[in-house]
Amino acid sequence: MLQFQELTAAQGDCLRRYYEACDYRLCEYSLGVKLMWRGHLHPSFAEEAGCLIVRNRIEGEYVFDFPIVGEGGDPEGALCAIEAWCAETGTPLVLSVVPEDKLPLLALRYPRFRVINERPWKDYLYRTEELAAFAGRRYSGQRNHINKFRRDFPDAEFTPLTDPKDPRLAAFWRDYEAEFHKTGPLAVQELALAQEMFSRIGTGWFCAGGMMAEGRLVAVCLAEKCGGTLVNHIEKALYSHAGAYPALVQAFADHYGGDCQWCNREDDARDKGLRTSKLQYLPEALAGKVRMEVGTELDALKAVPTLKTERLTLTPLRKADIPAYSALCLDDDRNRWWGYDYRTDLGDKPLTDTYFYDDARADFAARRALNFAVRLKGKLIGEVVLYRPDFRGGFEQGCRIAPEYAGHGYGTEAFAAAADWALYHLGLARVVAKCFKENEPSRRMLASCMRPSGEDETYFHFEKTV
Repeated sequence: MLQFQELTAAQGDCLRRYYEACDYRLCEYSLGVKLMWRGHLHPSFAEEAGCLIVRNRIEGEYVFDFPIVGEGGDPEGALCAIEAWCAETGTPLVLSVVPEDKLPLLALRYPRFRVINERPWKDYLYRTEELAAFAGRRYSGQRNHINKFRRDFPDAEFTPLTDPKDPRLAAFWRDYEAEFHKTGPLAVQELALAQEMFSRIGTGWFCAGGMMAEGRLVAVCLAEKCGGTLVNHIEKALYSHAGAYPALVQAFADHYGGDCQWCNREDDARDKGLRTSKLQYLPEALAGKVRMEVGTELDALKAVPTLKTERLTLTPLRKADIPAYSALCLDDDRNRWWGYDYRTDLGDKPLTDTYFYDDARADFAARRALNFAVRLKGKLIGEVVLYRPDFRGGFEQGCRIAPEYAGHGYGTEAFAAAADWALYHLGLARVVAKCFKENEPSRRMLASCMRPSGEDETYFHFEKTV
C-alpha cells in the first residue's frame, strides 16, 4: 500500500524532477503552489510506478492530484495504487484538479462518478510570445500603460532576482506594505506567503525578477517552469507606479519565457478585480480542471437485499443477531483465515457488545462494504461480505461460517449466491476473492464457483466475471 510523507521544501529537489517536466499546464501541478498553499492543501506524496502521487487533505477531506508521470512512468499503475489505498483505508476516491484532457480516460475507467467543473477554478493561460511583445491592436491598452510608465520612469529596467537576501527585495516589501490597503484575511495571508516564497529563490526551483525605477524595485514576479509552461505564482507592484504591472508582465515573459510556449497566471480566486485584470491581458484559453468523485455500484443500493438459496437465506444483519455475530467475529481460531484482526481498528477503544454490528452498519451507510447475514432456518450461521472495491466495477468477496456449521457446503452455497447477485443484479463486472495457501477448505470452496487468477507467496487468487 502507498506510504505517504509530508510534502515540504526539504523534498523540493526530488519533487521538481517531476514538476519541471509536467505538461499539464495547470498551476496546481507545480512545486510553488504546493509550498505556498501547504497550510490549506496539507499535501503529502508518494512515488509509485515511476509517477508522483500527491494527496491533499483539504478541510478534512483527502483528494488526489492526477498522477504526474516521470520518465518511463506508468500512470495506469499509479491510478491502481491510489484506488488500492482508498479501498484499503475506506477513503472515498476523489481526484481533484484533473486536467480536462484526462477526463475522457477517467470517464471510461470508472463506471460511476460525479464530475464538478466550476468557472472559478480555471487558470488564465496566455501565449508567452504574445505577453512578451504585446503586439497588435488588441494589446493597445497594455502598450499605452507601459509607455506611460516608461515616460514617468525613463530609467525603468527589468532585473533578474536570484538572491533571497537582496536588500532591494527587503526594501520592496516595506514599500509595498506601506501602500497595501487590503485587510481581508486571505489577502493578508497571501502577502505573507509571497514573501516566504521569495526566500526560496536561491534554490534553483524558481525564476524571479523585478522592475527597477528610480533606484528601487517597484514590481516583482516569481514563476516556475513546468514543462512548456511558465507558471507565474506571484506578481506584485507598487500602486503608486501606474503601469508597473503590465511592464513587469511583458519584461518577465521576454526574459524567462523563451523556452515556454505558455504562461499560466493562475486562477482569479473569485476576485472581481483580479478577474477583470486577467481578462484584459486576453488569455488564449481558460485552462480547465475538474473534480471527479468516484463511486461504486453500492451507491445505487438503498438497502441490503434478501437472497434465497436452496437451504439458506441471506439478509441484512439484525439487532437480534448481535450475540451470534459478535461470537463469529471474536473467534480467533476461525478468523486467522479471515485475514483481518479487529484489534487493529479497535485500538484503545472499548470493545462494546454492539461494536461489530455497528461497524458493519457504518460500512454500508458509507457504501464501503455490504454484509449479508447467512441464515439457516432463520438463525445466523455466518456472513458473506462484499468489500474493498477497485472502483472499476469490481469488489472483493469473503465468507465465513461458524465452526459448528462447517463441512456442510453452506459457505459454498452462500458465496456462490452472493457472487451471482453481485454480477447480475448489482451490476459488477467482476468479483474477486483470495484465500491463504494453507487454507485448503477455502481453496476448494472458491475453486468450485470461481476460476483461479493467480497466486503470490501468501494467497491463491480467484475471479468470477460476467
